[in-house]
Amino acid sequence: MKQFYKAFSATMITALLFMTSTVTAQLDFLPRGSQMAKVSQRIGTTDVTIIYSRPSVNNREIWGALVPYGMNNLGFGTATESPWRAGANENTVFKTTHDLAIGGKTLPAGKYGLHMIVNEDNTATVIFSKNHEAWGSYFYDPAEDALRVDVTTNEVPHTELLTYSFDEVGANSAVASLKWEKKQIPFTIETDVTANVMAEIRQQLQTSPGFNRQTWEQAAGYALNNRGNLDEALGWVNAAIEGQFFSQKNFNNLSLKAQILERQGKTAEAKAVMDEAMPMGTVLEIHSYGRQLIAQGKKDQALEVFKWNAKEHKNTWPVDFGLARGYSAVGNYKTALKHLKIAEGRAPDPLNKNAIEGYITQLEAGTDIN
Repeated sequence: MKQFYKAFSATMITALLFMTSTVTAQLDFLPRGSQMAKVSQRIGTTDVTIIYSRPSVNNREIWGALVPYGMNNLGFGTATESPWRAGANENTVFKTTHDLAIGGKTLPAGKYGLHMIVNEDNTATVIFSKNHEAWGSYFYDPAEDALRVDVTTNEVPHTELLTYSFDEVGANSAVASLKWEKKQIPFTIETDVTANVMAEIRQQLQTSPGFNRQTWEQAAGYALNNRGNLDEALGWVNAAIEGQFFSQKNFNNLSLKAQILERQGKTAEAKAVMDEAMPMGTVLEIHSYGRQLIAQGKKDQALEVFKWNAKEHKNTWPVDFGLARGYSAVGNYKTALKHLKIAEGRAPDPLNKNAIEGYITQLEAGTDIN
């Protein structure tokens, strides 16, 4: 009988252990000591995300103790030497929707396990592993490294909870930082926004947005203004102008084509296109074109455009304002002042009238109003 109870007890204990293990595995929604967190940053059109667990300092010695320096044998898993998991619990995960440049090296778009080797000399190595699904660094394999970057660490004010952030965010880059206790481990990430957008434009032009003229004009304008492929931009604006079911020639797309040709150094072709565009333009569109020429330093050409506008749209706003700008640009302040006073009487609202009064004062003082 005693042997029966012993056997029964052993069986029950084994069953209970199994049940406890099973229940624990299933209840993955229970609160953790190191809470999960996610931080994201968009750079241009690239979304960069870090998913991690946030341990606290909790009066512990962190660097060189809880987080040992260098590579270490953690006593479990397949790795004989492991970096720090750069967080707690599962892999810290780093995701990017487009290729990045980190430390002058390329990290392709994708999802990575983020690890770090922290050194005693205020340096660290940031590791992006192709294996992002492991638990911690116990199964780290250097053969799975996608990228390693050496960085310098900084001393910062105390941060109780391990925190990732994106600092110094610019048009094409950001600094991703881990901060914990009094240490910051930063690494700069960069992306070629223009190349990313151009690739997305090519894809979008093959889908429903590509079935309207404005999309092709917008694509060409982006390429022009962001130093994209000008031959490609010219093809896009030409499609907006003619040859497609949605094509329609107008002042805006012709002037855009002229700007692309001008950027390509095809000055004569650009002028011919603008000569065709001018009769299609409104008085305000022609006025804006004249101002654009002044900004490009083409002052004599700008004056001719303002004169043409005044002839085609007599006695309307803002032709005299344009003539004032044109004559001022070439240094003829007397004639500019005459047209500016006419423009003052035709100003459509107090905002323009007040601006003109200020310009009159400038011309009377012998100062260019452009």
